[in-house]
Amino acid sequence: MRSLLVAVTTLMLFAAGAAQAKVSITVDKDAQMLTVAVDGVQRYQWPVSSGNPSHETPNGTFRAFRMEANHFSKEFDDAPMPHSIFFTKIGHAIHGTESERSLGVPVSHGCVRLSRAHAATLYALVEEQGVLNTTVTLTGSSTVALARLQRRNTAVARAEPAQPSEQYQQQYSDSGQPVVLTPQPQFFPGRRPVQQQPVQQQADDGYIYPADGSSTDQRYPAPRSSRRAYDGQAYYQQQPQPSYDGNGYPQPQRYQQRGLFGFPD
Repeated sequence: MRSLLVAVTTLMLFAAGAAQAKVSITVDKDAQMLTVAVDGVQRYQWPVSSGNPSHETPNGTFRAFRMEANHFSKEFDDAPMPHSIFFTKIGHAIHGTESERSLGVPVSHGCVRLSRAHAATLYALVEEQGVLNTTVTLTGSSTVALARLQRRNTAVARAEPAQPSEQYQQQYSDSGQPVVLTPQPQFFPGRRPVQQQPVQQQADDGYIYPADGSSTDQRYPAPRSSRRAYDGQAYYQQQPQPSYDGNGYPQPQRYQQRGLFGFPD
């Protein structure tokens, strides 16, 4: 009877152990990426933020041993560390962060940061499968990660400039001849488009108007004087026809005295 009880107990323990799967967490610090596999099958892959060069996250393979859903850092001003999974005795953990914009860059003080949503998902998985069945493996370097980011930013800065707008690209007709394009007016939200009005040609009615057509007001009459130039304009006066006496000789012309500017006083 006793042997039967031992066999049943052993069988129950074996079944309980078999129900839990092995969770493998791998952190590639070069790529700042965390991968989760369950029994060798990859399930998740998320961006992380590991320790900066002054607080490098240690490399190696560790077994997770403690979990805290709501943990606060005792070393860094009670900084929140939600869903923490500790894997070193000196306090390194995988946890959620409020600085989600820095994920992908090694800027932490040694822990491995995840987004809050991903940290909650990982925490639930480890809690289900057992924290002692979870291993954490870390490789790479924060220095390599920063160098990769620097090369990527440099490549983006050296990228070719954007192509010109379609309204300025050269187009060709069916015969292969270039078509002259007229740039279209640009439109801005909240602003009325500026319509360019053609210059109206004024009829010659004896008055001077603005040359750009900005006004239709008569400025002043165009003078009819001699060839003398005044104010940058030259005005011409029609010459009088000569008259002749009874013998066919031309009579002397009488000229009216002119003022200072060539106009009658």
